[in-house]
Amino acid sequence: MSHELRTPLNAIIGFSEVLLERMFGELNEKQDDYLKDIHSSGKHLLTLINDILDLSKVEAGRMELEPSTFDLPSAIGNAMTLIRERAQRHAIALTVAVEPGIGEVVADERKLKQILLNLLTNAVKFTPDGGSVGVAVEREGGQVAITVRDSGVGIPPEFLPVVFDRFRQADASHSRRYGGLGIGLTLVKQLVEQHGGSVRAHSEGDGRGATFVVTLPLADEHGADEPDRPARGRLEDGVLKGVRVLYVDDDPDARELGERILGDRAAAVTVAKSAHEALEFLRRDRPDVLVCDIGLPEMDGYELIRRVRQMEPGDGGATPAAALTAFARPEDRRRALIAGYQSHVAKPVVPEDLVAVVATLAGRWRPTHA
Repeated sequence: MSHELRTPLNAIIGFSEVLLERMFGELNEKQDDYLKDIHSSGKHLLTLINDILDLSKVEAGRMELEPSTFDLPSAIGNAMTLIRERAQRHAIALTVAVEPGIGEVVADERKLKQILLNLLTNAVKFTPDGGSVGVAVEREGGQVAITVRDSGVGIPPEFLPVVFDRFRQADASHSRRYGGLGIGLTLVKQLVEQHGGSVRAHSEGDGRGATFVVTLPLADEHGADEPDRPARGRLEDGVLKGVRVLYVDDDPDARELGERILGDRAAAVTVAKSAHEALEFLRRDRPDVLVCDIGLPEMDGYELIRRVRQMEPGDGGATPAAALTAFARPEDRRRALIAGYQSHVAKPVVPEDLVAVVATLAGRWRPTHA
């Protein structure tokens, strides 16, 4: 289900990002707005899909966290960046206040980002034009408390006890002003509790705003080592100049998108629509990097990379490879790495992430670490 839902979004989000970055031909202001709306709507749909799938995994007891230690203020800053455009559109002021000395937390960084985005998106959605949304971070005992406060419509007192329940909305009428599925806060609570934390809500009532407080464990001074996480540095336009990339995907839109993203950075891209075709290209003209979809017909991407790794290094058996796939669960990533890929990139693809992965595998770019 995840694969089938993510695959069409790969083209919607990917091509709109390419157009927003490159702007082939001059666009008037209205066309530019249309393009931004397409991109924003695709991102919103992806968020809904992720929330629905994650909630189902949590309730089935199959959610796997990948905890690490990371810098909390930076994670909050990244989340604020993602909602800033929508806030500016409605003249909503965003503020962040972090207590000095707050550093690392132990959590699944991607899931914490999901928690923050759900809370911040809700805050912006329910705050009228000209209002404010603020994030405060401070110590609370042996934990860190992340407070998201808005000046919005508030929460009725009778709704506060069930605000984290599934599919519950304060206004569920057909004429309701605010959309949504009513699962965002449910997922927030489930994910926070899986991290050993807690979340609570408070509001003085209608028109008085709302406050959500998430508490999470702080990283111990002698806790886990900082994981290897590449910093997002600027990648030069010609970073892939002369790099030969074999890009394998049975979806023609995905092939065109990959060719466009990598070709714009001066890579020499060869596309293949099947694993069999990819093996022929690989034997005939050994590429510097292989990028392959997993869900291929007849022979999938796992079997393809296993066959590649059985080849002699001089025949292409040691070709650096990345799995680019809509199979995006942690177990899918592990399976891809075990099969023989060096990297796993989830669809919908972020152009800069794809370029960074290929540049790294080709030895053209070395990520720096915090």
